[in-house]
Amino acid sequence: MQRKDFPSSPLGMHRVIEPAGALPQAAWRLDPSPELWPDETRVRVDRLNLDAASFRQLTEAAAAGQAERGGLAEALRGAVLGIVAERGKMQNPVTGSGGMLTGVVEEVGPHSPLGLAPGDRIATLVSLSLTPLVIIDGLARWDGRSEQVPCDGQAILFGRSIAAVLPDDLPVPLALAVLDVCGAPALTSRVVRRAAAGGAAPVVAILGAAGKSGSLSAAAARKAGAGSVIGLVPTQAEADLLTSAGLADQVVISDARDPAAVAASIRAAGGPAQVTVVCVDVPGCEGGAVLATAEGGTVIFFSMATSFSAAALGAEGVAADITMLIGNGYVPGHAALALDLVRAEPGVRRIFENRTAEGDGHAG
Repeated sequence: MQRKDFPSSPLGMHRVIEPAGALPQAAWRLDPSPELWPDETRVRVDRLNLDAASFRQLTEAAAAGQAERGGLAEALRGAVLGIVAERGKMQNPVTGSGGMLTGVVEEVGPHSPLGLAPGDRIATLVSLSLTPLVIIDGLARWDGRSEQVPCDGQAILFGRSIAAVLPDDLPVPLALAVLDVCGAPALTSRVVRRAAAGGAAPVVAILGAAGKSGSLSAAAARKAGAGSVIGLVPTQAEADLLTSAGLADQVVISDARDPAAVAASIRAAGGPAQVTVVCVDVPGCEGGAVLATAEGGTVIFFSMATSFSAAALGAEGVAADITMLIGNGYVPGHAALALDLVRAEPGVRRIFENRTAEGDGHAG
């Protein structure tokens, strides 16, 4: 099914219904109709992966009102279905974030540059917050306990979208969980390599190190030349998990939302850090990351719960001469790097298998 009624944009702006002129991610509503423009690709969706910050927010909101709405799972299904029906995409209106999906390519427009073919089993590496989406099964198979959502639906990829063919050697839920956060280890690796090239091997602190993006970032930092990796987690159970995985040289327990406690914990473990990576899916972690970082160091924020104003004004308020980066989820080669880390690092794989088995909404 091809559409040629007006020109398409590789950025997907032709799918924006409102407001006119917006990019798809910033748009309030998209056109998710299945007919393709020549450079688009249609995917039959079999699984959504809600990002951690969005899943946490939706779960907390559903739990608060489940008595009135008939149970947590039903409330969650209703929330996601309502968002997709209203917006033509899965973009949590509170967090602004979405997640990603897996599915099978149904049709490829003749001018699509993505290199995909009908029948390819893929994961999208662009956010659901900009992906036109229709859900046709009511999410009937989702029990609400995991951010991985069994789903029957259709999605549209644009000319500038990114997707990866799923590997044959990893289970689909595991591969999806890895690809959902693959930008984090790739950018961490780049920043750590640059820091290591400038002199002594850097101290790297990972806030939320026992989560999905955190564990991958810890492994990537070590491989990139970190002198020491400090993993910060909120509970003893997560400390035990991270210690058994062998991904951090020092493991500390602290609430990432407590700036003074974070700074003290990181310093006691060998900091301050030259590179601090924030992989915690709750708001309020900006101050601790700033205080834990050495003068001239770098903080990388990967959490969708990050407040730009809190980070910028917080650093200014304590006269912190640091560079702050917001991970945008894309670094060339990010998918291959993350998958290779899972293959090569048994500790990372154990953490991912634990997370996908228990269906948690922790950092990642």
